[in-house]
Amino acid sequence: MRQEISIPTKDGAMRAFAFTPDAGEGPWPGVIFYMDAPAIRPALFDMGERLAAHGYVVVMPDLYWRAGPYEPIDMATIRNDEARREAFGRLRASTNPQAQMVDTEGALAWLDQEPRAKADKVGLTGYCMGGGIALRAAAAFPDRIAAAASFHGGNLATDEPDSPHRQADQIKARVLVAGADEDRSFPPEQKVRLEAALQAAGVEAEVVIYPGARHGYAPADMAAYDAEASERHWRELFDLFDATLKG
Repeated sequence: MRQEISIPTKDGAMRAFAFTPDAGEGPWPGVIFYMDAPAIRPALFDMGERLAAHGYVVVMPDLYWRAGPYEPIDMATIRNDEARREAFGRLRASTNPQAQMVDTEGALAWLDQEPRAKADKVGLTGYCMGGGIALRAAAAFPDRIAAAASFHGGNLATDEPDSPHRQADQIKARVLVAGADEDRSFPPEQKVRLEAALQAAGVEAEVVIYPGARHGYAPADMAAYDAEASERHWRELFDLFDATLKG
């Protein structure tokens, strides 16, 4: 079941969506789902519902809520639509790592007060830009986050001072990072750097590259959607969450 909700944060009321299993009474483990750059849209609703059906209460923050209402971005046509490209730019500019941690704090607080959720150990999953957010959130809230997954995340181990890999020593969660074989935003040198940072920090982590997959392989509406890679992501995500959140 999906419902639109409003979550109080330090910056105002955040639009979000909650997903719960259709059967059973719970409570179920809590999960935060970080959207990819194309924003909230039906393909992500399908993913939230699939995750909930596996036995989780899922909260999906709209990370662009500060920009106000917007039409979902169609990545298949955006290159030929200047107005939509400008709108997309405004949405992307409305969030940043600091704002995303405010949003995460709000999502955790919502799970705390949700009677259907068990929020003592929370899981995170993120896609595209959400992959980096999941790693940052695991570092920012180490005592709350038991598992963090990043799928086709980009810029996870760069030279920038706020690169997620620089916060590895703050992470207590079990981590899964699944990059794409054809992804300029997460090249082999970043994989090596991220693995080294997580290993040096003593984080239980797996960093893998899905062969033949492109950036955006998981959501079904993306041009890069890869059914085999997407199904692998579901298997590995369920394995991670089942082991860390349902024990």
